[in-house]
Amino acid sequence: MDTEKIGELAELIGKSRSAVFFGGAGVSTESGVKDYRSEDGLYNAVKQYGVTPEEILSHEFFFEHTETFYDFYYKYFLLSDAKPNPAHIALAELEKRGVLSAVVTQNIDGLHQAAGSKRVYELHGTVYRHHCLKCGREFSKDDVAAFGGKVPHCQCGGLVKPDVVLYGEALDNATVSGAIRAIANADLMIVGGTSLAVYPAAGLLGYFRGEKIVLINRSETPYDSRADLVFRDKIGEVLSSAVKLSL
Repeated sequence: MDTEKIGELAELIGKSRSAVFFGGAGVSTESGVKDYRSEDGLYNAVKQYGVTPEEILSHEFFFEHTETFYDFYYKYFLLSDAKPNPAHIALAELEKRGVLSAVVTQNIDGLHQAAGSKRVYELHGTVYRHHCLKCGREFSKDDVAAFGGKVPHCQCGGLVKPDVVLYGEALDNATVSGAIRAIANADLMIVGGTSLAVYPAAGLLGYFRGEKIVLINRSETPYDSRADLVFRDKIGEVLSSAVKLSL
């Protein structure tokens, strides 16, 4: 890591009074969660099903091939034993200090909350909540796991669906509105672990009116040229180092 750039990030954090973090799959891969396109990612994991991740995680597939959907969902999402990594912990610390006003995430694993973050806008939903499509009854992650891999049904007979935004579904309006407000009022934008290629989520950065943008991602993004600082290092190492230095 570039220690000089870490120092610059620490200085930006120290001056900020309303930072927002916008993150994607790369934040959770350091916890062992599979991303989409890496060698060990979901694109390879779904080969056994003969579809792409976009297909198996689509609204249409959920209703037409519910058993296959849930087989995949149990294996790669619901039964994950991933724990928060240094990036999640550093962000929770910044919120505790009153520096970070919100986390806006494309991830559905709940690791930000597990680390202690309170204000988290989960654009694509979460595996921690499920609901009956017939009566609306809510089911927790553990409730659904108790079905032992079988398709979960409510006592009323209705099909239980994860509160996850599947391909072909719209983002939750309240979540998007909250994320937009947080981003629009931020003075520092830290973006990490995302290629900024998934829309409409990535488009929310257009609402940022603050002064400084920091990008932490292994590969290039469309926002690199607009960023004040760009890191190609592990996001956990960058954030934890900068947060400690900013004390």
